[in-house]
Amino acid sequence: MKNKNDRYHGKSAYNGDIGDKRDIPRDESRESDDIVYGRNAVLELLKSGRSIDKIYIKSGELEGSITVIAAEAKNRGVPVVSVSREKLDRMSGGGVHQGVAAIASGVEYSGIDDILRYAEETGRPPFIVICDGVEDPHNLGAIIRCAEGCGVHGVVISKRHSAPVSGTVVKASAGALAHMRIARVVNVASCIDELKEKGLWVYGAEADGVSVYDTDMKGPVAVVVGSEGQGISRLVREKCDFMISIPMYGKVNSFNVSCACAVILCEAARKRNN
Repeated sequence: MKNKNDRYHGKSAYNGDIGDKRDIPRDESRESDDIVYGRNAVLELLKSGRSIDKIYIKSGELEGSITVIAAEAKNRGVPVVSVSREKLDRMSGGGVHQGVAAIASGVEYSGIDDILRYAEETGRPPFIVICDGVEDPHNLGAIIRCAEGCGVHGVVISKRHSAPVSGTVVKASAGALAHMRIARVVNVASCIDELKEKGLWVYGAEADGVSVYDTDMKGPVAVVVGSEGQGISRLVREKCDFMISIPMYGKVNSFNVSCACAVILCEAARKRNN
């Protein structure tokens, strides 16, 4: 029987006026990984200190929170360009941009060691979310939002079979992405091996697991959530130490992956902070 007290060594060692096209350095007819849109997402991007190329605001839209964004951009020396709604529609790939979009200077991914180092700096046991094949950007953004709200130190995604960190992800995260460390790995199974070697216990979220409400998740843990259609892959499931689930009381037998992740992380956060 596995004993959670035997693994962690301390230090990091479920079921988105007219301008010239030349203003935009890449094809605006499709969503770019570097385009952030939506008022809250752009404001959080400004607050994060991340490098920003330009901010685009719909002509005549200088009111409410847009004025705050424009003022913050001016303070940081970020150029603000007035553009048409059509241009913002193209930049956001048809997403709800609320009259504002920004071009950030690339996604700044972290490494696993960066996440563990950050956890150590907080003085809390590592708390990580691993996305095994989450392909819908809205789900990924919602997972990141919940993870940040629950005190997760970092989110791991795969370079293959996973949604990239796009403008839709940023928008769905409601600004949380600016405060969350994201690691992008080649192989999720190998990443789990690395985390286990460094003292973390790995919990996979699947319908046949032990109830999350009966699970101790106070120590150094990583929670794995799977793809929208297939769940956790066979190899990744075999790497997990424990399988956990959410009891269902209605006629449906599972939640959407981001909803399930929210329930699990909130329960883990409650236990970890009591």
